Amino acid sequence: MSERLMDAHTQQNEVEEDISLRPKTLKDYVGQEDLKANLAVFIGAALHREESLDHCLFYGPPGLGKTTLAYVIANEMHAKIRVVAGPSIEKPGDLATILTDLEPGEVLFIDEIHRLPRVVEEILYQAMEDFSISLVVSRETSAKTLTVDLSPFTLIGATTRAGDLSSPLRARFGISDKINFYTVEEIKKIVTRTAKVFNCTIDEKAAEEIAKRSRGTPRIANRLFRRVRDFANYEGKDDIDINDALKALNALKVDALGLDDVDIRYLETIIDRYKGGPVGLEAIASAIGEETTNLEDVYEPYLIQIGFVNRTPKGRMVTEKAYKHLKRTHQGNLF
Repeated sequence: MSERLMDAHTQQNEVEEDISLRPKTLKDYVGQEDLKANLAVFIGAALHREESLDHCLFYGPPGLGKTTLAYVIANEMHAKIRVVAGPSIEKPGDLATILTDLEPGEVLFIDEIHRLPRVVEEILYQAMEDFSISLVVSRETSAKTLTVDLSPFTLIGATTRAGDLSSPLRARFGISDKINFYTVEEIKKIVTRTAKVFNCTIDEKAAEEIAKRSRGTPRIANRLFRRVRDFANYEGKDDIDINDALKALNALKVDALGLDDVDIRYLETIIDRYKGGPVGLEAIASAIGEETTNLEDVYEPYLIQIGFVNRTPKGRMVTEKAYKHLKRTHQGNLF
């Protein structure tokens, strides 16, 4: 098997594993307790009225479970779910085809909803409010507007950039909430559950070590678990202990707080090149060879959460906590 085919096969296996890891109910969904409690009320009320759930918008950094939550909501509503990526809907006709094909009560999940073109958003407004869309039918000599009624549905939008959504679109979501980073204890529960799904045992210390280095993100926790399991399996072991976890995590260069090579280069660039900041994100991205959107959406939220970076009107600044973690002085030298 070629290397490319092997990579594709591995990626397909991990996608299938991700699906199998997803909880089916709010009770099984770990974390986001306040949001879950509210959703239980909203879902219960909608079922009591025999109506579709109000449209939902979930926002926050990637990997925190927005897609999983959409599947959970659909399951709790006893509804089918249709999953679409925002960038794939390029024209109003693309959205119209999807909407007219929905069954009554179905859940439409649009990931990266902030990337919908504005002309597509305008079709969505009417669909969300009135469960109908207006289409322009053109003929050689004239054009007329045709209104098409839609089946009642629930739109669930997910985004890492809530600020990029237009105000009219945001206003049409009846339920809107931020998905927050998880605690170490919550991630530990997720790792333990993942091990059970994979028919593998992991001791408490190993699960906690993975949790500590997972940046409060379930997707990262599950990815690290797979790699730790690989190291254990390579040595012929099906049970994972703390030594297996430490060996794998150190080999992966994931430090005690979950910082990887990109995080370290990001912080050291601000310290060494820009004396701790402030410095613009574009300058940092250019210096370390990363996309600005990748740094802003994937790396910065956690660095800000743990107090290593501050965003100021003049740019990014490294904090004293980051200097201490990296064992650096303000002159960029080792202690």
